Order: sequence, then structure tokens, then C-alpha cells
Amino acid sequence: MSAREAFVDTNVLVYAVAADHPDKQKVARGIVERGFTKGCYAISCQVLLELYVTLTRKVLKPLDQDEALRFTTALTAWDIVETTTDLVLAACVLARRHGLSVWDAAILEAARAAGCDQVLSEDLTHGGRYAGITVRNPFAPTPRSGR
Repeated sequence: MSAREAFVDTNVLVYAVAADHPDKQKVARGIVERGFTKGCYAISCQVLLELYVTLTRKVLKPLDQDEALRFTTALTAWDIVETTTDLVLAACVLARRHGLSVWDAAILEAARAAGCDQVLSEDLTHGGRYAGITVRNPFAPTPRSGR
């Protein structure tokens, strides 16, 4: 697996498909489109599982299982980080060190395994740094320069 521009967390992918937040959907769809056209993002098996569950059970208008599976399957064209024993143990250490949930730490460790130094996520602190991985919330307002 080669290094990628960023690792994409589940919430970004959910916003691309679910109509729960139209304002975030446009941004998320741009990220997903870029991921398919440029091949610049990575995800993990954890993200694929969380995505399927969220799209079929946790959004305002759940997708039917076939539709959710089609989107999940399409994302397997991206670089996928496998959940290994080493990744799980590294996530446990990172979670303890930074007071994170083990699931968030597993996302960060998967990003590291993919060679990414950036995670696109709404779930972790925007601008937060965790052992060399920076979190960027693609939905956060961008600061305007004062002129």
C-alpha cells in the first residue's frame, strides 16, 4: 500500500450518502468523488463495517441493505487497511496514552499503517495531533483572512 493524502473516517462517508445533513453532504460527496478519481484516500476494514451498520440502522432514513452494500463494496477500490493484531494492540496503547476510545485510536493507527499523516474526521478534535497524525474536520468553518 502506498502513502495516501489522508485517511477518511466513517462519518465523512456516511454524510456523503445519508441525507441527514445536506450542508455536510456536499463537502462529503466532494471528498468521496476525489477519492474515486484521484485514488488519494485510504480507509480500513473497521470503517467499512461501521459504514454499513450506520447506513442501514443509524441514519434518519436508513438505506436498504443492498444499497448500503453497493456503496461499501465500491469503496473497496480505495486502499484498505486490514485490522491486524498489531493494529489492535497499537490502538489500545494509543487510546490509553491520549484518553481516546479504542475505536478512534484504531482509526488513527490505521491511518499510520496506510502512510497517512492526516485523518479526515468529525469525531476527533480538529487540529488534534496524535503521535504524528493530524485530524482535520472537513466540515469545520475555514478561518477568513482579515483584509
